[in-house]
Amino acid sequence: MSDELYGAAIKELAAREPAVLDGADASVSLDNPLCGDRVSLDVRLDGGRVTASGHRVKGCLLCKAAAALAEERAVGLEADGAAQLLDQVAGMLKKGAEPAFPALAAFLPVRPHKSRHDCVLLPFKALARAVKAS
Repeated sequence: MSDELYGAAIKELAAREPAVLDGADASVSLDNPLCGDRVSLDVRLDGGRVTASGHRVKGCLLCKAAAALAEERAVGLEADGAAQLLDQVAGMLKKGAEPAFPALAAFLPVRPHKSRHDCVLLPFKALARAVKAS
């Protein structure tokens, strides 16, 4: 199972150095009590649109990879766009939708492992809440 879940694209995403964001306009921290993942995501906004994002993760490789992807996709999003991004990830994992963008395909092997969906969704939930909260 681990070879299937932790493919090269997941490892590459997880290995990215997270951005440190000083002067965030909104910050959200979320926990996954089932596995112990913790994500803190910060955003800087201008007119309700994300201009910079940073994150910190204490968690598994899937959560780290998802946080890196959420950070990458955050810039330019408004609250509706962040919510739509979360829906796209959830739809791919839970409903079998096609990946909405190429990098999301790295998480296709997670689809049959329902217990791991929240590991991937947690950073996207944090992003949606951070943008909505501001």
